[in-house]
Amino acid sequence: MLTLYDDPLSRNGYKIRLLLAELGLPVKVVHRNILTGETRQPEFLTKNIAGRIPVLELEDGGCLPESNAILLYLAEGSALLPADRLARAHVLRWMFFEQNMIECTIGTARFFKKMGKDVTHPDVYANRMDNAKDGLAALERHLAEGRDWLAGDFSVADIALYGYVSVGAEAGIDMTAYPKLADWLKRVEARPAHVGPDHGFAA
Repeated sequence: MLTLYDDPLSRNGYKIRLLLAELGLPVKVVHRNILTGETRQPEFLTKNIAGRIPVLELEDGGCLPESNAILLYLAEGSALLPADRLARAHVLRWMFFEQNMIECTIGTARFFKKMGKDVTHPDVYANRMDNAKDGLAALERHLAEGRDWLAGDFSVADIALYGYVSVGAEAGIDMTAYPKLADWLKRVEARPAHVGPDHGFAA
């Protein structure tokens, strides 16, 4: 069975659990607390030299870190990752966009907000917020062109973007400014296999 090292705080890990649910793949989820330094211990560094989650441990014991690399690995051969060269490139385009314009902006701003760093480091927080809003505005324009999904049919790109776009409000962003994104979020959440952010963690 696959093993996912994750923390409920991480939306990068949540993306993986969303995809696993979509694919109907069983997984054992192991909590590694990112706030107490558990991912920086020598044992965990053998799984990811960068000391970060999520990490997917394969059946043969090999480990794959980095959320979008894991998404692509798991989605390979499924309808969520097109075989057509150009269609796949469009999926990858939005997954690269997610890492460059959403994960590092909303993700950081949300973490700052939760830890009170929006007060202690207001300039950094404001910069992340400005860049996050640029990314959200681009997504809003893209969806406003009449699209239900980001890259043709529902794909792993939608899963990748959902992770942090869905918690924009937790970062301090007024998400009512993005009505097309709000509709897109509802479409993702209406999928039969959709699971919540605590899915996979023991009660």
